[in-house]
Amino acid sequence: MSFFAVVGGAVYTAANPMRRSRLAALLVLASELSACHSEPPSSDGGAPASASSSSAPVARSSASASAAPAAASVPPPPREGGALVRAAHGEALYIADEDRSAVLRIALPLDERAPIATKMPGRPAQALAVGDLLLVTIRDPGLLLVMAPAADGSLAETARIAVPVDAWGLAVSPDGKTAVVTSAWSHQVSVVDLDAKTVRYSLDVEREPRGVVVRDGKVAYVSHLVGSALTRIDLDGPGKASRVDFPAAPLRTPLDAKLDASFGFSLAMSPDGKRLFAARHALGAPGEAAWFGAPTVDVLMLANDKPLAPARAGKPLGGSAVEDKIEETWLTTPMPAMVQPRAMVYRQSTKTVLVASEGAHTLYELNAVAIDPGITSVFEQALGSSADPTEPAPTRCGAPSGIALSPDETLAYVWCRATGDIALVELGKFSEAASVRVRHLADDPLPAAAARGRRAFYDASDPITSGGLACSGCHPEGRDDGHVWLEVPGRFTKAPIFVGSTYMMPDDKKPYDRYPRQTPMLAGRVAAAGPYGWHAQNDDLEARILEGTRLHRWFNPEQPWERLQTAAKQRAGALAGFLRGGLVPPPKLARPLTPQEERGRDVFSGADTGCAGCHTPATEYTARVAVPIKSPPATAAFSVEANDAFKTPSLLFVGGTAPYYHDGRAPTLEALIAGNEDRMGKTSQLSEEDRAALVAFLRTL
Repeated sequence: MSFFAVVGGAVYTAANPMRRSRLAALLVLASELSACHSEPPSSDGGAPASASSSSAPVARSSASASAAPAAASVPPPPREGGALVRAAHGEALYIADEDRSAVLRIALPLDERAPIATKMPGRPAQALAVGDLLLVTIRDPGLLLVMAPAADGSLAETARIAVPVDAWGLAVSPDGKTAVVTSAWSHQVSVVDLDAKTVRYSLDVEREPRGVVVRDGKVAYVSHLVGSALTRIDLDGPGKASRVDFPAAPLRTPLDAKLDASFGFSLAMSPDGKRLFAARHALGAPGEAAWFGAPTVDVLMLANDKPLAPARAGKPLGGSAVEDKIEETWLTTPMPAMVQPRAMVYRQSTKTVLVASEGAHTLYELNAVAIDPGITSVFEQALGSSADPTEPAPTRCGAPSGIALSPDETLAYVWCRATGDIALVELGKFSEAASVRVRHLADDPLPAAAARGRRAFYDASDPITSGGLACSGCHPEGRDDGHVWLEVPGRFTKAPIFVGSTYMMPDDKKPYDRYPRQTPMLAGRVAAAGPYGWHAQNDDLEARILEGTRLHRWFNPEQPWERLQTAAKQRAGALAGFLRGGLVPPPKLARPLTPQEERGRDVFSGADTGCAGCHTPATEYTARVAVPIKSPPATAAFSVEANDAFKTPSLLFVGGTAPYYHDGRAPTLEALIAGNEDRMGKTSQLSEEDRAALVAFLRTL
């Protein structure tokens, strides 16, 4: 193992006063449009803070640049789990290393000592230190482990608590007696009594619950990988789950519209319990060459569960001068390239949030008192670098996925999953010569080609693979973002590209064809040689990846697709190797079918429905051929395709990939079967009991 230093790499928006003043002025203009831009009254009756004052970017003067941030007291230990966490007493770091099914202990201060690895009974997702113990979530089987440090630095299991499968997120109450665990694939949230080591209850919630915080021991909030809404859990009694509407990036949304979100891995909360921060992608947010939308950190006021930033309303361009200025600025001002915001922590001493950008391999520090923290980057530190000039994806510190702060908050430690590295960033110094120390902890367990594919899968910085968003940006963990993209003519060429919404097409391209393309799940579905593609147009997986590199970008006329093909082919093979050998399918419980599921299996296999004829069980429940499908009624949002032959999709894991159809028109499997009208097989003759049984069987696949 060895150290190396990266000097320079930091980008400071304070050094660009024109951009900073433009953004600050924009926030002031936004606050003038509506009185509701001011912060809701605080729960303790204090006066609300004005939007203009609270949203000014944090200033870093040269006088304070060399001094550590002043703090009245040492912040309390974190109560939210992460892939990287600090021991409660600050003597070590712990990494939940999914790819090696181990928890790594790294002694502090960071030096050449080898990490101590403790093998886990499955892939760990998050860890959290509670006093002298370490809590660890295990994805498959679903477990919450209680671990105690041994004298040699390893961990000894003291309790094993079964929770729903795919246990992921973790948070504890202020008194340390209650843990809240999110189980992603089984869409459950469990409340655990840590004294009794038992699950009090588990609640069914929306798809892919991930990040979780506990406010005061009575209420928890959960983010989701799919969708912008949060889930609120009232913890007392039997527990209650309710939906909290939370549209993404409201100040960067077209007038009178609401944007959905994806990539909601992480939540953070201010220490006073008044503000909740959600890092995610705002799907379809307009911006400069933002074909996929924009990264955002949105703020929810916990006094009333309402967004701090109001929805934009009024007249479009051509209205008042102030409205025109805001509209023009949001559409042309470059935002921080905080693509794929994977992990986030609150820094109490500076009232900022730190965000690890998985795709840009960068650590961002954002103003936590701003009305829109996502545009108020006060510090940006590049982490990733490549020692191989032929490989643009970082070979050091790639795909940062966990952050931990030192007790005095002057140091940030960052776990870089794609390369097995840990980075140390000095936060107390804000100069362009800030250094990053990186230590390599573990080699990739995959073969060399698939390891290159892993690095490329998370990398959004390679202009060959994609135009600013990595594969994992739409296919997090090889799953899907639940979003229906639009295949439209390119901005500069007639070759089709994807965009997140109709807001993102220039006016001179209207009218234009808009074909819906819902993101497909990849994990566990790409073992076959081929064909691939919506119309089975790609002979093999590599060809499909190659086409994807063309679709996922705005094309620049100076860099047409023809010039990129050779380089893109070199990456497709490595990516295919990772998709097949590195992505882990969602966990499934091994159990016998219930009588209802057995009945559904018989319905599925019966000649009168014909389901198994196209969805062949022996080949991932698909015959992998394009089949004409009678088009349902057209909608205003999409064009009707002349080619109505679509490749039969795999039904593996279909129960967890709502909505359905290429245009997402069926929100549930029940709705899909009820509205099928014999477009796919013959189901109109089925009784209600047979339809329910068929749905129950499909959920077992």
